[in-house]
Amino acid sequence: MNFWDVHSWGFIVAMCIFPRLTLLFSSVVSGGVLWWLGWLIAPRLMVAILATSAYWETNPVLVSVTWLWALIGEGLEKGTVANARD
Repeated sequence: MNFWDVHSWGFIVAMCIFPRLTLLFSSVVSGGVLWWLGWLIAPRLMVAILATSAYWETNPVLVSVTWLWALIGEGLEKGTVANARD
């Protein structure tokens, strides 16, 4: 399955800005304890894992960018929260 056959640029922008809301209200696979833990703790990483499992063969560049975004975004978010506590 190709990413662009199912989603648009609007979906990508929404995932970048509001990953939890987009995952909650989109047609992305949901359910299970691990899905909800990922949604609660690290939604960007969950998006990268879902993208890898669904689109790696058809769009590896997009999946690689998703992993970069996930790792950088989660790191910055956690770092900002840690610095705000100090």
